Amino acid sequence: MTYLQTTKYDPLNTLGFDRIFDRMAELTTAPQNQQSYPPYNITINDDYFYTIELALAGFKEEDINIELEDGVLTIEGNSGQREDDREYVHKGIAARAFTRKFTLVDTIVVCGATFKDGILSVYLENIIPEEQKPKKVEINGDFKSFHSHFTTENDSKEFLAE
Repeated sequence: MTYLQTTKYDPLNTLGFDRIFDRMAELTTAPQNQQSYPPYNITINDDYFYTIELALAGFKEEDINIELEDGVLTIEGNSGQREDDREYVHKGIAARAFTRKFTLVDTIVVCGATFKDGILSVYLENIIPEEQKPKKVEINGDFKSFHSHFTTENDSKEFLAE
């Protein structure tokens, strides 16, 4: 299983906070051998767009299934082991069945996919809600002016009396 990390600062953000404990429990029981087939790349196109590319030589578009469920992007391929009456001296192009999973954070949306020249490209966008975007905090005034802005005269007397 592969994790797409969208920030460089918080590794816990790669799982989405609401599912982190379920994922941690799942990882402790998961087999330790990671599959290396098919090979893949994850590229950052700009601050909000990513592409997952899988090298799928020997597959056709109808052999590939892409599904997103509960924040897990699953890509499956089944070449169907087509009839091949050729005799091989060496057969190095693998076209075996596979399942590759990517856990996405809650803000990642799958935009679409293309399959060209044996490369499957899945396009992702990180849509960050306005309230989660970084905000600049202005430095101006002092605590007294800040405090008087949020309290009335009576509130400040009660606050000081306690």
